[in-house]
Amino acid sequence: MIEKGKISALQMGKMIYLAITPTAILTASGISFNFARQDLWLSPVWAFSGVIAVPVVLGLNRMFPDRSVVQTLRDTVGRLPGWVIGGALWLYYLYISGIVLREYGEFVVGAFLSDTPLIVVLGSLVLVCALAVRGGVEIVGRFADLFLPAFLLLFLLIVLLIIPDLHITYMMPILGDGILPSMKGSLVLQIWFGELSIAWFFLPHVSDRENAKKSLWITFGAIILTLVLSNLVTLLLLGELTGGYSFPFLILARYIDLAEFFAHLEALFMAIWVLGAFVKICVFFYITVIGAAEWMNLADYRPIVFPVALLLTLFGVWVAANYQEMTHTISTSLIPLSFTMFIVLPALIYAIARIRRPGSGNRYSSGRTRK
Repeated sequence: MIEKGKISALQMGKMIYLAITPTAILTASGISFNFARQDLWLSPVWAFSGVIAVPVVLGLNRMFPDRSVVQTLRDTVGRLPGWVIGGALWLYYLYISGIVLREYGEFVVGAFLSDTPLIVVLGSLVLVCALAVRGGVEIVGRFADLFLPAFLLLFLLIVLLIIPDLHITYMMPILGDGILPSMKGSLVLQIWFGELSIAWFFLPHVSDRENAKKSLWITFGAIILTLVLSNLVTLLLLGELTGGYSFPFLILARYIDLAEFFAHLEALFMAIWVLGAFVKICVFFYITVIGAAEWMNLADYRPIVFPVALLLTLFGVWVAANYQEMTHTISTSLIPLSFTMFIVLPALIYAIARIRRPGSGNRYSSGRTRK
């Protein structure tokens, strides 16, 4: 593997949590509401993508404990097919990183810096992320250690301050139209739950691998609880208006007015979003760079960090003409594409590996050293 850094299982869990929840909190509730209505808060419970992703990536890591994703692909399906699949996977992660970056840019420009060109907002964040990515997986893990407590504290503070203004009647009747609407509302959430498969890239770098399984499942549960809570408070405050906002959770922060002392806390939500989005973009940026370097058989990934940063910035601009078009893409074509790349592909690789090596143990490819 190109990357020699090590992280703990807990750091991996923190990285994955911050790689999923910020954008899900920001946009998912508004999209899901159009399908789930008053059962919006139940939609995160139907997280079947995560239920598939976690055991699949853990199984792949048991069979290929010290092999990167690209090396695993080559070991499983052969050099040429593995090279083709690895290239497709790299392009997908570049594309999804562009969407994540664009979500950040649209939020910052639309809600706070309306006179700032989008390219400036995107480029400035990518530059900072590039410096972190050059430091390796250990640096990204330390940022997750640093930012997660602040992220959770600010998130819970907004939830607690909005409680007096919530209306429990907005969630009635529960399952009034049956279970189907909440399941339809969960379809777009499968994109975020499918992102649990990024653990495939980080498990080879976990130093205490015996704790990796527990860390991943705890992270999965924490993501579900966070999304249930954010969807619930959004619904109980906005009711039928939830689907009409691009960033529903931001409205909660703007709505807070506690004794005319705590008021207009959108800057607080801005802090939450920037902290979480920084780690999220670092994680996907890192995966994109590592994947490209290994796909091209480079000895070091650092020389391509800044070229990929430029490419990522351009993808952030090109990925959609406007926010409405991007939202439509997320709620339609991106669902099957993400399910294929996050879930179907790793599951297929795992199935092929099991068929080729039935009963394989923890050292499937310990004798192989080719890249």
